[in-house]
Amino acid sequence: MSLSGTRIGWIGTGKMGGPMSRRLVDAGATLAVYDPVAANVKALVAAGARAASSNQDVIVDADIVISMIPNDAVLKAITIGEEGIFANLARGTIYVDMSTVSPEVSAEVAAAAAAAGIDYLRAPVSGSTALAEAGKLTIMVSGPKDAADKCADMFAAMSAQHFYLGVDDQARYLKLVINLLVGTTGAVLAEALTLGRKGGLDWAQMIDVIGVSAAASPYIQYNVAPLKARDFSPQFSTEQMVKDSRLICEAGASAGVPMAIGDAMLQTFLDTVEAGYGEDNLTAAIKLLEQRSGLDEL
Repeated sequence: MSLSGTRIGWIGTGKMGGPMSRRLVDAGATLAVYDPVAANVKALVAAGARAASSNQDVIVDADIVISMIPNDAVLKAITIGEEGIFANLARGTIYVDMSTVSPEVSAEVAAAAAAAGIDYLRAPVSGSTALAEAGKLTIMVSGPKDAADKCADMFAAMSAQHFYLGVDDQARYLKLVINLLVGTTGAVLAEALTLGRKGGLDWAQMIDVIGVSAAASPYIQYNVAPLKARDFSPQFSTEQMVKDSRLICEAGASAGVPMAIGDAMLQTFLDTVEAGYGEDNLTAAIKLLEQRSGLDEL
């Protein structure tokens, strides 16, 4: 598909936002980008994007504005804060936030967008930085249906598939649901592999068998090679998993859903960060469990 003639402003060009926005440049979009870290913008400028000087500058002449930012506080600041973009966005502009944030803050932003005549799409993603670079993410979309339809080609440029889920914050909840499954899988995998080592299993053989067993999932299979190599390079860091685990547990509490397993997951990753592995991939919880079990580093 071609995005030629589509004018997009992008806020947040970090680990995920950088490769995602690059896909839009490659598809022909006219792209303005802003990130407080200048180095994050450099590669996109080299690819043909315009470096904006601020959030306000990035939205000039944009038909669609996208953000990929770290948390609730930043989402509120860039949209409805004292220098928020909603005050200057033209009515009918489409604003797409692709971050992982709480449904509560997303609903607050949605109310402000509706009052300002802005079409607000929630479009969080599932996938790693490698999938972002390849344009193979999964995108979950909710908000005004006509706006989602207008963004279909844009989503297709960044994803293997995208799903429209409804007019409200359904996409926010589905992202938390998926990350609950990812996080609990990571935490249980750490316990399982530690138990296997204590039982005398060969590390690589154990992982190979798990990868083809009834317990295997795409997430486990994706991690077979790096786990065998003891490679904990951050595709999704433990610190990021702590942030998302908190969002999951808070959403469960707000909805009246018991989150005993989610709470245990959060504690596992909090302990992993405290042990010094916050910047490692979330699978680094295995190192914490090994230490607690008296196992030497492989």
